[in-house]
Amino acid sequence: MLLTAHRPGTSLVHRLPAGAKLSLLAAAGVGLALADGWPSAGLAAGTALALLVVAGTPLRVLVAALRGPVLVTVALGVWLTWQAGWPRAGETVGDLLALVLLASLVTTTTRVDDMLDAVERAMRPLRRFGVRADRVALAISLALRAVPATAEVATETRDAARARGLERNPRAILTPFVVRVVRDARLRGEALHARGVGDDQSGRHG
Repeated sequence: MLLTAHRPGTSLVHRLPAGAKLSLLAAAGVGLALADGWPSAGLAAGTALALLVVAGTPLRVLVAALRGPVLVTVALGVWLTWQAGWPRAGETVGDLLALVLLASLVTTTTRVDDMLDAVERAMRPLRRFGVRADRVALAISLALRAVPATAEVATETRDAARARGLERNPRAILTPFVVRVVRDARLRGEALHARGVGDDQSGRHG
């Protein structure tokens, strides 16, 4: 959901370059890891939520982004409250929610292609060490695009098994799912190879 949640807009957050947003997200993660106490976590989560509102993020996108993390963080918060007390639980839960909200802010205000371009530019200095920035960006792009495709295959496989009355049979779901994922991966690899991707000789002359 988050990988395809980009919403065009004209807010200040939308106008920030993708590289700046990714850098700020990384800095926020480091800052939350170093900060101590639940007030800083709560402030970060509140700030992230306010920025999402400023960016005009649709409520349904925000709910989709928080649905899974909220279930996990509530369970984690209960366990940490029992183990270490509510201040530690509040800090951990607040940090997680803040990072999820900030990541949602980046994905809803930034096109995936812009993020990949920013990653490629950031990795160009590593060329002297033999790192191919374009190959790394391509790998990330393929991974990002594979996530929703794999999720769609899983949904279709589950629905097909349910239609046959086999939704409780793991083999009826896992076997066709694995076969389709592997087949799609091979087809994708063959398509890339046909275009010369991965050919070192063509890469040197390109």
